[in-house]
Amino acid sequence: MKIAAFIPARYAASRFPAKLMQELGDKTVIRHTYENTVATGLFDDVYVVTDSDIIFNEISAHGGKAIMSIKTHESGSDRIAEAAANMDIDIIVNVQGDEPFVQREPLEKLLASFTGIDGASVKVASLMQVLKDSTLIEDPNYVKVAVDRNMNSLFFSRSVIPYPRNTELATTYYEHIGVYAFRKESLMQFTNWPVTPLEAAEKIECLRYLEYGIPLRMVVTTYMGVEIDTPADLIKAAKLLK
Repeated sequence: MKIAAFIPARYAASRFPAKLMQELGDKTVIRHTYENTVATGLFDDVYVVTDSDIIFNEISAHGGKAIMSIKTHESGSDRIAEAAANMDIDIIVNVQGDEPFVQREPLEKLLASFTGIDGASVKVASLMQVLKDSTLIEDPNYVKVAVDRNMNSLFFSRSVIPYPRNTELATTYYEHIGVYAFRKESLMQFTNWPVTPLEAAEKIECLRYLEYGIPLRMVVTTYMGVEIDTPADLIKAAKLLK
């Protein structure tokens, strides 16, 4: 089984322009992400897929593999699908470019979803972590996911799910982390489907899979480092790096 990691990397970002090219210690954010993904040793190949000459040159100049997108893409999934279309790959992992502290264990657990008898039916898998802070649970910027007994996704929402109508019950809340693994054919299908109503309403891309009847196998992780979305995140990441 051939496994490749793709890191979609846009230069523009509404909240923090050029965040992937910000210096974090002695490297840029995107170099940390790329090199730490390679260092996991889990992948036959790792690629940065970008619309930016600056990011392309940053990776290439330091011995990495970068691919320039041909078309303009709204999502990382579309960007990856274009790059991987003619490659001989079985499993594709989407690693976010703004996750400079990529580690082996979460990705290894994610890939394990596709193995064994149970894994044969898995088409898409993704990561989640337990949310305990009530402020974050209620924050629409934190996407929540509800799962069934087999850890398959039932729904993703920016709202509080499940809603705690019965306050006497202990309820576990999960935050969806946007790291995905796909069987290649499932990703190619996804990019050929039009945007679905729930996806458009919530602005959550993976709802398209659910609306076409494909659940995501969810994997719990306890460590994802710091995602760089704002200048404050960069400061937090610098402290963690030290």
